[in-house]
Amino acid sequence: MIRTNEDQLVEIAIAGDIAAPAFARGPFLPDNDGLAVVRPGMYGYVYNVRVGDPAFGWQGDHVEPGASIDHTDGGVHHALHYLTCMGNEAVVTTGLAAGAKGIVVGEHARILVDFDPEVHDLLSVGDTIQIKAKGRGLKLLDVPNVELKKMSPELLHAMNLSIRDGTLHVPVAMELPVKVMASGAELNSEYVDQDLTSGDRSYMRESGIDQLRLGDIVAIDDADHYWGRGYRKGFRAIALCIHGDSVMTGHGPGILTLMAGTAEDIEWTIDPQANIARYLNIRETL
Repeated sequence: MIRTNEDQLVEIAIAGDIAAPAFARGPFLPDNDGLAVVRPGMYGYVYNVRVGDPAFGWQGDHVEPGASIDHTDGGVHHALHYLTCMGNEAVVTTGLAAGAKGIVVGEHARILVDFDPEVHDLLSVGDTIQIKAKGRGLKLLDVPNVELKKMSPELLHAMNLSIRDGTLHVPVAMELPVKVMASGAELNSEYVDQDLTSGDRSYMRESGIDQLRLGDIVAIDDADHYWGRGYRKGFRAIALCIHGDSVMTGHGPGILTLMAGTAEDIEWTIDPQANIARYLNIRETL
C-alpha cells in the first residue's frame, strides 16, 4: 500500500478554453536537413491522435493529443500550468459538448485533455473546459526524498507502484538516456516539458526510442529534476511522454517530469504497458 498525504490536498476548480491554432505569417520550420517545412500539431483539437498512439511518425510538429486549453489572462495561464496535475478530471462547461468529461494527459505550451471519440464532433475551438485540479503538494510518506510533480492521486495509485526496503519501484515503458534530453532544460521542472533531441534518426531506431508512445512512463538516469533539469550522477527522474516528435533540430517528443529522486530512492523495471492510457482506462488496448 502506498501511503500519501492526499487527505490534506486542496481540490480547486480552474478553467481554460480550447485554444485556436496560430501561425506566424511565415510559418516555416527548419528541419534536421535544413529544409523549410510547415506542419500542424500544436493547439486546437487534434482528432486523430490520442495517448497510447506513437510519438513518432506523424506529419506534424510537437503534436498534442486531444484538446489544448489555455487562458488569455497570464495569471490564469500560469495557474493552469502550476495547479493542474496529470489524471485530473476535466469537464466541458460550454457549447454542444457541455457536460462531457475528459482527463488531463499532458502539459505543454497548453494543458492537454483527452476526450472519448464520440465527443469529437461536439467540441469547438473556444469551448471552456473546467479542471478539478488536485495533486499539488502530494507526498509519499514512506519515501520522503522522492518529489512528486504534476501527479494526481488517481494516477499515482493506478501506476502499479510499490515500496520495498525504503525504495520506490516504478514500472516504465523504456529508459531514455540523459544524453538525448535537450530543449526545456532551461525551464524549472514544475513548468512545461523537456524535449528529447531526435535528429539522429539512426540512433532513434537503434535504441528503440522511435517506439515511444504518447502517454508512456519513462525513466531517465543521472538526471536531476528536483528544481530544474540537468545531468547529475546518481539521480533519477520518472517522466511522461506528452507530445509528439518534432522536425526541429534539438527538439523531439516532450517529456513531463512526474518524479524526482536518486537511484537509492527509485528503482525502475521495464513494462511495455506502462502508459497512462491503460492506467487511467482511457483506451482498452494499446
